[in-house]
Amino acid sequence: MDSFAAERPYDTLILSDLHLGAAMSRAREALDVLQQNSYRRLILLGDIFADLNFGRLKKEHWKFLGYIRKLSNPKRRIEVVWVEGNHDHGLAEIMSHLVGVRVYQEYQWNYRGLRHIAVHGHQFDGFSVSNVHLSYWVGTLLYLHLQKWDSKNKVLTRFLDRLNTRWLRLSSKVAAGAIAHARHNEAARIFCGHTHAALHTSENGIDYYNCGAWIDEHLTYITVGEDGVQIHEYVAQPVAGEQGLHGSSGQHPNVDDSEGESSDDAEFGSEFIEDSEYENIGS
Repeated sequence: MDSFAAERPYDTLILSDLHLGAAMSRAREALDVLQQNSYRRLILLGDIFADLNFGRLKKEHWKFLGYIRKLSNPKRRIEVVWVEGNHDHGLAEIMSHLVGVRVYQEYQWNYRGLRHIAVHGHQFDGFSVSNVHLSYWVGTLLYLHLQKWDSKNKVLTRFLDRLNTRWLRLSSKVAAGAIAHARHNEAARIFCGHTHAALHTSENGIDYYNCGAWIDEHLTYITVGEDGVQIHEYVAQPVAGEQGLHGSSGQHPNVDDSEGESSDDAEFGSEFIEDSEYENIGS
């Protein structure tokens, strides 16, 4: 990649299904992606939390949320968008207070003359919509406890996650529903999460993209920019001092620290982690 392309910011970066609070959540790696890329808009496309129990959040989960709050500061000039997923339901008011971002059911924007839609995707999953309570008690709470009992590499829970997606045929169901929704809204591209399986498919001029998830071995995110839409698989960055992704050495390209890192920024993560007002929510 040439140096000019390396420094050119994306219009939008999208990631989904981080499931903060779950033992399998890869929050540290997701934070790397946010720090190593340059973008004008960040879309958190639902199921950022595993459930409403904030007592499950680990230190790296609070660091991720702290960085989101940092990015949402108007001086950063980054639009941060949170699209509600089925696991995030009921968190809109809390999230506005917690990290300073607005929560949407669906988000639309225009880029290069094309309408784009971001929606989590559970709306197109008939089983999830029809069995809300069953999905929570079995699909969420039991699954969270199973992660604690599973091996260090979470082999069983990852297998069950993939099996669940295939058994319910989520990828094809969500894709079909999303494309129909995009057609109804005259959109050219639609982005979803929910299925935990990264995917791109096209139908009658409409492109459907799924972000994948951040609980498996294959961690993926999406960028929208001058080179089109790309699904990226996360690759661990070189150690400190070496060149990171897109020419970065670990500092977020959107953050201007020309005057040096302020004490507020330097201690941002630890301040957020130690704030008992937030850590006691939902516990």
